[in-house]
Amino acid sequence: SEDDVPLQKKRKTTKPAPDDDENDVPLKKASKPPALKAADIGEDSDDDQPLGEKLQHEKADIEKKAKEESEAIRRPSRSADVKRKAKKVDSDDEDDEPIAKKKAPAKKPVKKEAASKKVKKEESDEDDVPISKKAPPKKAASKVKKEETASPAPKKGKGKAKSEEPKQEDDDAEEDEEDEYRWWEAPNTGDGTKKWTTLEHNGVVFPPEYEPLPGHVKMLYDGTPVNLHPEAEEIAHAFGSMLNSTHNVENPTFQKNFFADFKDMLDKTGHAKDNSGNKIKITKFEKCDFKPIFNYMDAERQAKKALPAAEKKKLKAEKDEAEAPYMYCVWDGRKQKVGNFRVEPPGLFRGRGEHPKTGKWKKRVRPEQITINIGKEAMVPKPPEGHKWKEVKHDQEGTWLAMWQENINGAYKYVMLAANSDIKGQSDYKKFEKARELKKYIATIRKDYNKELKSEVMAERQRATAVYLIDQFALRAGNEKGEDEADTVGCCSLKFEHVTLRPPDTVVFDFLGKDSIRFHEEFKVDSQVFKNLKIFKRSPKKEGDEIFDRLTTSSLNKHLSNYMNGLTAKVFRTYNASWVMSSLLKEMKSEGTIPEKVKDYNNANRKVAILCNHKRTVAGGHAAQMEKMGDRIKALYYQEYRIKQMMLDLDPKLKKKKGEAYFALKEGIDDEWVKSHQDAMVEEQCEKIRKKFEKDNEKLVAEGQKEMKPKELDERLKAADELADKFKDERKRKKIEAEGKSPSIEKFEQQLEKLDTRIATMKTQSEDREQNKDVALGTSKINYIDPRLTVVFSKKFNVPIERFFSKTLREKFEWAIKSVDENWEF
Repeated sequence: SEDDVPLQKKRKTTKPAPDDDENDVPLKKASKPPALKAADIGEDSDDDQPLGEKLQHEKADIEKKAKEESEAIRRPSRSADVKRKAKKVDSDDEDDEPIAKKKAPAKKPVKKEAASKKVKKEESDEDDVPISKKAPPKKAASKVKKEETASPAPKKGKGKAKSEEPKQEDDDAEEDEEDEYRWWEAPNTGDGTKKWTTLEHNGVVFPPEYEPLPGHVKMLYDGTPVNLHPEAEEIAHAFGSMLNSTHNVENPTFQKNFFADFKDMLDKTGHAKDNSGNKIKITKFEKCDFKPIFNYMDAERQAKKALPAAEKKKLKAEKDEAEAPYMYCVWDGRKQKVGNFRVEPPGLFRGRGEHPKTGKWKKRVRPEQITINIGKEAMVPKPPEGHKWKEVKHDQEGTWLAMWQENINGAYKYVMLAANSDIKGQSDYKKFEKARELKKYIATIRKDYNKELKSEVMAERQRATAVYLIDQFALRAGNEKGEDEADTVGCCSLKFEHVTLRPPDTVVFDFLGKDSIRFHEEFKVDSQVFKNLKIFKRSPKKEGDEIFDRLTTSSLNKHLSNYMNGLTAKVFRTYNASWVMSSLLKEMKSEGTIPEKVKDYNNANRKVAILCNHKRTVAGGHAAQMEKMGDRIKALYYQEYRIKQMMLDLDPKLKKKKGEAYFALKEGIDDEWVKSHQDAMVEEQCEKIRKKFEKDNEKLVAEGQKEMKPKELDERLKAADELADKFKDERKRKKIEAEGKSPSIEKFEQQLEKLDTRIATMKTQSEDREQNKDVALGTSKINYIDPRLTVVFSKKFNVPIERFFSKTLREKFEWAIKSVDENWEF
């Protein structure tokens, strides 16, 4: 084929340019990026440098260490080889041979999927490797054996992280610990294909049917109230309800897609009518007025918000009771929580980023569209009366309970187990273990692709360049897209217009990435990579043509699997994120308060997010949040000022002793701000009194007693009036008198010490929030950084795991929290 023709013998695409002389230089002489010193872990990197360039130098140093470790892991022990009889060739020795001579790992025969859309969305490539081939955490074998033979029992409730709880030596605690199912201590419980033997569940919960708006609430068209068929009104209702979401309703694409689907429904249902029954054809979006719908729905929302706490509690209890049968399934005899058992309600599709279909109408899902997956012996859940399921399957290789196809993108939606379920935990565990396994092979892979950057075979040179970009800049591999899908791009599907070259070594990428989020970054690349991209863009290529026209994601992954069983391009993102985080944490000497340690962790997380290009747009409310935080810090400074003035009231000589500056207001706090802050304090006290009054009344009613009269509230509010009078008097006299029980200088100094700590904490949090405003820390922390590294930091520096993982994440990563100590290494 053409791919086997030497590069210099091909025409057009690879005609040598004057500056390509370096292509003939042996690999050893080729220029490489300089290895630079790692930056300090806590150093700020907020400057005018583009996000993509930040920390590249630090990564170069980390990669050097990765190479050393990879070679150390794979270096065969000579002394052991002498003693051991060579009955079997060590699989690691293969890596010293050229890739071309290696045999691809033997793969298990895979069951061919039926043409009727076999569903395995949740199983990623990592699932192809049996858990038994991973290195489980070190634990006592006796305990594992005991738990393997234990009869299945529902999972116990989660406790606090091990670092937080005291050792319990009583017998009951030991029994509870033994009853708990710790799959991570015996992870070889599956063969990587069959996921369950028995499965029982109660199906899904459907959203309520649409209730038409009251007769007096109507949208206006050209100023005229119009009546709509319920199906058309439901679409108008969805748009009208979200008028406060200007990001969506003012988006021209959202408006266009919404109005197209709205008009289609109007055509289908006989158009709008006025109060006399005359047909009104709605043709222009500009003439539509949805404010009456918004005003009605906003009032409903406010009324719901204003419901007494007891009423809200009652409604929630009723909802929980109705949904209880669907919340759990029985998976191989064990009770497991179901994640998303509710069928998505109809609504306007929003999408992420610049999605071309934003605003389109998501249709109501009917039982006839839903496929149920359940055990053969289990009772199939009953569909709603008058309906039937699309199909009932017994797919033991699938981890889904129900699925349907949505109408916007034709994507399949799945009901899966909850994040804290065994099967989800095992999937996460396998994913991160696969990334750990890549440590052994990364040096060989990098050595090979650097060599192939100068290959005379075009396909090899393209592949090497793509692997370089995926490894160095965390680009996603990218998949082929259908005609009706958003035109999102990955490395293998980059087109001519997505890449701009700026000599001598800068590459600018600009394309829509995953979830239609724009990826616009520039990077400095190896000189040979720059030359290759220049070759790949040569005439006759033009806009619309692919950069890597001899490469597909599947062929790239097939090549990578020659190095390591199950290795795909996406494993590089997990490996690089976890390896960089691991390297940063090893060097960290986090000291100070818990908030300061959390900031150190976030700084490391931030570096990983930047290296992996996990960006986000700055939230619309960020500036307001920062201003609010600034006001809270000012409020603490003002509190300090008041205490110091009270100290002067007790001992006026302190002014001379400590100096006038010590007792002055902080910069940025003037009389106007003080007045505004005092008014806010009075209003806050009023609100607290009102809420306490309402709560006390609810309690009285619940106990069958009479409510207190409004007169009691007026009496309680006098305390706020007294506070307002006190502030007014202080401003007039310009004097703050000492208050509190037995006030003393010593007591006030203790209060100041506590306030100083609070101010320092809040300033740290404020700086942390500002630094991370445009970086998605959660993406890297949850999906790419091995959670065991976060647990290591928590235990090593005595920071509660709750500071890093929410309750949901603590349940999701229970296996990580309970399986490692502070000495674990990625």
